[in-house]
Amino acid sequence: MDVVKAGASACVLGRDAFRVAGGTRALHVFLLCLLFVSGTAAGKSKASSPVVNREYVDALAAANRFLHAWQTQDQEAGVLMLTDAAKRSSSENGLEKFFSKPSNVVEAYEIGRAKQLGAGRYIFPVTLFEIVKGRKLHPRYSRVIVVRSGKDDWAIDKLP
Repeated sequence: MDVVKAGASACVLGRDAFRVAGGTRALHVFLLCLLFVSGTAAGKSKASSPVVNREYVDALAAANRFLHAWQTQDQEAGVLMLTDAAKRSSSENGLEKFFSKPSNVVEAYEIGRAKQLGAGRYIFPVTLFEIVKGRKLHPRYSRVIVVRSGKDDWAIDKLP
């Protein structure tokens, strides 16, 4: 018997299939099996996600610490994590506004899968949620750029 395989799927045709079925029917079965096999193989060839390694996890942890500082209004901890370029591009008043909130606001964040921009540089999509009591929720979509700033240090190069 001849066997055509892709992963766990297989299509088996007997040697005499063409003679028994008059050729046409067996040809149709063979072509259908070939289509199924090629479709299964093509479905498995999707691009894989970026590799998760120590550097990625460290960058993600830095993004998480920074956004936690935003959520808890810890301006001092958040500003300490900024690169000099990020500090220059933000006014002191803007940073104060970013890290403060009225008492009737609940904040949360969500970090998406990062894209590596280069060695030691990641961009994370983030969603910032601010819920004002009695009003609709309007999520804010943004990005945070995290860069390696030392052997084991990471800094925020772009605020959301």
